[in-house]
Amino acid sequence: FQPLITIYVVLALTAGGTGTMRGAILGAILVVCLTEGTRFLGGAMIPTMFATAFLDIPALQSAQGTVTLPGSKSISNRVLLLAALCQGTTTLHDLLDSDDTRVMLEALRRLGCGVHVEGSTVSVQGLGGRLDTQGPIDLFMGNAGTAIRPLTAALAAIGGDYTVHGVARMHERPIGDLVDALNAAGARIDYTGNPGFPPLHIQRGHLHPQRMQVRGNVSSQFLTALLMAAPLIAREHALTIEVIGELISKPYIDITLNLLQRFGIKVHREGWSRFTIPAGSRYQSPGEIHVEADASSASYFIALGALCPGDGVRIMG
Repeated sequence: FQPLITIYVVLALTAGGTGTMRGAILGAILVVCLTEGTRFLGGAMIPTMFATAFLDIPALQSAQGTVTLPGSKSISNRVLLLAALCQGTTTLHDLLDSDDTRVMLEALRRLGCGVHVEGSTVSVQGLGGRLDTQGPIDLFMGNAGTAIRPLTAALAAIGGDYTVHGVARMHERPIGDLVDALNAAGARIDYTGNPGFPPLHIQRGHLHPQRMQVRGNVSSQFLTALLMAAPLIAREHALTIEVIGELISKPYIDITLNLLQRFGIKVHREGWSRFTIPAGSRYQSPGEIHVEADASSASYFIALGALCPGDGVRIMG
């Protein structure tokens, strides 16, 4: 590297892949650049990113210390909903504090869950798969895809009258495959805006299927949503969820299956194409659960400790 490197940040921001991947690319670039000294240039594609034409960052002399990582967003919103579907109280440690988890917590409160927050520890008084709240319930979900998709499936299974919506960007995020799978099984979900996208109006349906299907090549969150709602549906008959096509993001489904097991649900898996939830499945609170730290957040500090001189970086979580 030269003493001063010029990087066009737009390359990282427009790279293919998921938002997490793009963030990791940019984070890795930042860490490498901090070790050498860097000039970031603005550009026509990102005119609001910098107020000046460029930003000079001098090289780091050393890096040392201890950092405690935030909890995983994917795990945090899953365990919040699972705790709400249980009977009794579940205490969640190291929960991520983010926009996504805040809108999920507010939604659970509006649904009648007792929620107590003390720092990164949250106690949730579950509903046991039933709601005591009467009348229509309006739920604002911000831009939290990890919240709106599994919550939509759970509400369709529980029954009631709900309007689910979010910010303008949320109303551009597809949910049609999930809604189609639920409606085909007896749910009553209507679009109140553009078909295939939130906002949604969820009413009481008759969900008693023994088999459901969902496409696997659009978003793994649709399968996660059905898996999390499945124990509410498989009361009298086993429920098999079939994946159409190739399943993407398999590690995220692994997260879901492992968490379901922690909450008392054993899912029988045939490869990545069929998932069966036994009849009579019931959520059981584990009492306490610790949220695993976010791996993508760890990557930045791992790179920092590896590339910079000093006494090293200790990563906790």
